Amino acid sequence: YIPRGEKDTREAYWGDAWGNRSERFLMGVGHFGSQDGRASIVMCRGYYKNFQLWAVHYNSADNKLRTRWKFNTANGYSAQWLDSGNHNLSIGDVDDDGKDEIIYGSCGIDHDGKGMYTTGLGHGDAMHIANLDPDRPGYQVWEVHEEKEACQTYGYEMHDARTGEILWGGPTKGDNGRGLAADIDPNHRGFEMWSSGVPGVYNCKGEKISDNKPGISFRVYWDGDLQDEILNGTNLSKWNGNKAVTIHTFPGAMHCNGTKRTPNVSADLFGDWREEVVFYDANDPS
Repeated sequence: YIPRGEKDTREAYWGDAWGNRSERFLMGVGHFGSQDGRASIVMCRGYYKNFQLWAVHYNSADNKLRTRWKFNTANGYSAQWLDSGNHNLSIGDVDDDGKDEIIYGSCGIDHDGKGMYTTGLGHGDAMHIANLDPDRPGYQVWEVHEEKEACQTYGYEMHDARTGEILWGGPTKGDNGRGLAADIDPNHRGFEMWSSGVPGVYNCKGEKISDNKPGISFRVYWDGDLQDEILNGTNLSKWNGNKAVTIHTFPGAMHCNGTKRTPNVSADLFGDWREEVVFYDANDPS
């Protein structure tokens, strides 16, 4: 696994010496080689200061894992790359070359393990990637940020997933700890976006469409119409154009992870083109 190094070097590299910033791990699976068709496991360590990603694939000839590539911000990358990681990553073909790339918060890593771009806006807690604006080709990233200096310019923003070009956004007073993108309003093309650090809901062009906003935990495709619904803890709501209206609650259920209010699972488990959610029993947390 990616080593964290000796104690006397950890603060300079990871950002502290006591194991907080070095002990930040993410994983994913991507197809980085179009010729062999084999998927790779991506192991990641760190995202606050320096960080590393390691892609490995399985070799059936000798039953071993083989390194496909390694990425390390300390190997030839400018200081602008530091602190680019999120508490999450997303993997997909953002440059339409038939191979996957990794969106690691404020930066993009190409299929060959080389850095594509960084926005320079640093660390954030949430991001969402899709064709958020159907009038633009490819994918876009909706992201919120927490670094004080970056938030003075962009505490929230939408950027091009291929190039890192900032398409629109705005400042926040400080850490913008929550952000969500979902297609909740049929009166506006594409997705809508909102975040904890700024009032209101915006459409994919950056135009404010309401002074109100729904919960900022999760989106879920629940009732089979063309819009997403909003899942906030054990409350399910639907946007009516100006506010979120509760359509279902889950008695006896309990969400996880404190203020993040996460379900155990949110996915289409039964193949009916709608999503189900799994919580734990509030009366039996074991």
